[in-house]
Amino acid sequence: MKALTPRRALRTRDAAWAKTLAHQLAAAGVRPNTVSVAGVMFSLSGCAGFLASPDLDSGFRALALLVAAASIQLRLLCNLLDGMIAVEEGFKTSSGDIYNDLPDRLADVLLLVGAGYALRDLPWGPPLGWLAATVALLTAYVRVLGGSIGVTQHFIGPMAKQHRMFTLTLATILAALESLAGTEPRLLAIGLLVIVSGSLVTAVRRVQRILRELEAR
Repeated sequence: MKALTPRRALRTRDAAWAKTLAHQLAAAGVRPNTVSVAGVMFSLSGCAGFLASPDLDSGFRALALLVAAASIQLRLLCNLLDGMIAVEEGFKTSSGDIYNDLPDRLADVLLLVGAGYALRDLPWGPPLGWLAATVALLTAYVRVLGGSIGVTQHFIGPMAKQHRMFTLTLATILAALESLAGTEPRLLAIGLLVIVSGSLVTAVRRVQRILRELEAR
């Protein structure tokens, strides 16, 4: 079946290691919807790492944050491989569009809200996580809205999914280093602020593209 959701342009799909891994997983009987669900499981792991981190001493807090950072990247790997197994390996399903998009939204919320609760020693830490999750959902909503009214689904940034997760991963690693140094993870808060502001700009840019396409009809 033809996918309803267009694909994000990713150079990583052309990497030999990605093609090999997708082929091996497909040959082993792993299907794209399963990989999509695995991405949510990794996001749960990352959320757990964030949630646990404030209650731990500096060394274990750093470890929990590094687990969260690794989980973010494993979630992105699942996002890459589910599409490759579906399209390049020829295992698309009629429910694939749901599995392609809905788990991403769950993963964003789990990771960004979790990051906010990693900052619960700051009075505005958890609300910042919820705000980051909300604007991340907004960028995805605007993209899908464009497709629903018959114009292009725009994946532009500056804070599209891969940019959000890169920023969150980097901020989480830096927060782990802060913890090892015996300081509070302030850089994680800065990372969430960057995600919020960048996501708002992203949503505005996508709306502008949609309006231009509609007005040009």
